Amino acid sequence: MITSKQRAELRGKANELDTTLMVGKEGVTDALLEEADRQLEARELIKGKVLETALMTAREACDAICEALHAEGIQCVGNKFVLWRRSETLAKKTGTAKAKIKVNPVRAGAQKRRAAAKAERERKNEYFKQAAIEQIKQRRRAEQDGEE
Repeated sequence: MITSKQRAELRGKANELDTTLMVGKEGVTDALLEEADRQLEARELIKGKVLETALMTAREACDAICEALHAEGIQCVGNKFVLWRRSETLAKKTGTAKAKIKVNPVRAGAQKRRAAAKAERERKNEYFKQAAIEQIKQRRRAEQDGEE
């Protein structure tokens, strides 16, 4: 699953792409899936088009291809769609095995402080819970001692 920021970046890259995948009147066939798989492995990002004679919408075609090839549907506008799938062979060629994850230091600090505050609250709650249980036990002992 990709984030909305990654999706927006991929949409921007897809603007300059040419349409390389065509879904015709036969719909999503095995030959189409093989071609889409080949293109995704070579490029990672492809743009497709559903012809007017097809009996399905761009969204339906995009969903069917994504499900069959374990890809991500980036965008569907009109009769065009954009697909993305991470390509291991392309990553090996370019030397980027894993994308660098940008870390916001301000956000990381705030997350640490929130986690520390939550742990402190849980510790205090556990302490007071145990203290309340202990008081109830003492009260019951006192009541039992008074009755006997």
